[in-house]
Amino acid sequence: MIEAARRTWRFLEPYHGMIYFAPEAAAAYGKLGLTGRAGYFASRSAALGAVPAPVVVATFYNFNPALVEASISTAWSTTDPAAVLAARYAAADQALRGILGDAITSPEMRRAAALLREAAETVTGDVTGRPLFAAHAALPWPDEPHLVLWHAQTLLREYRGDAHIAALLTAGLRGIEALVTHAASGAIPAETLRTSRSWSEDDWTRAVAGLRERDWLTDDAVLTFTPAGAARRAEIEKATDENSVTPYAHIGEPACAELQTLVSPFSRALAGKLMPWALARQ
Repeated sequence: MIEAARRTWRFLEPYHGMIYFAPEAAAAYGKLGLTGRAGYFASRSAALGAVPAPVVVATFYNFNPALVEASISTAWSTTDPAAVLAARYAAADQALRGILGDAITSPEMRRAAALLREAAETVTGDVTGRPLFAAHAALPWPDEPHLVLWHAQTLLREYRGDAHIAALLTAGLRGIEALVTHAASGAIPAETLRTSRSWSEDDWTRAVAGLRERDWLTDDAVLTFTPAGAARRAEIEKATDENSVTPYAHIGEPACAELQTLVSPFSRALAGKLMPWALARQ
């Protein structure tokens, strides 16, 4: 079941992730006075309310705290969480309509939305230890199927994300160290991870050196796990998967397979338009 759950999450990830790349989102946040990265941090954390910046730093984990603090301070001195949430959902609606067209009213969309909502609602009653999931789970459900599907995947993405942070903390990794180990896995280039989370080259070099001292990484020029480091990273992924499986196990493997089939055309269309690199993961 764990593999089916992980695969279903991957198939659906572009359906949620498109909001971070859609020009409609940047335009909507810009109308509220949010520019640059402020729109990202405000829109994803708005469900928490106008909490102090350190709360957002804690829940976002692998971003440079200085970037998060500056973004959140700007956001909540410029606008408010309710306005940002409204802008986020309006942007999601506009982007999905623009790329998927008539598919948003198709029987496939309605069926996918119903299945994923059932999965997500299985776990909304137990939010212990999952702050970002809890915040989004407290939001009202949209009415239209294409937004129900988007909201459900948002919930399940944050559900998994909270589990992943718990696993990283248990493994003794700081945020930047988690990024370095992610780079060593080969999933995403190191420079992309470093710059997108706003860490300096010196920060990165120190984190790499520290992980080498702790026998996570070899001394090779290219980031490479030691056997012990590879085993620890595998344990992190295993723990994340095990603590994210419940909603998918509730609907079962046949429904997960059906969801993958139903959503694949939607995710591929969204990824092809906004996130071409994600197509290789489908």
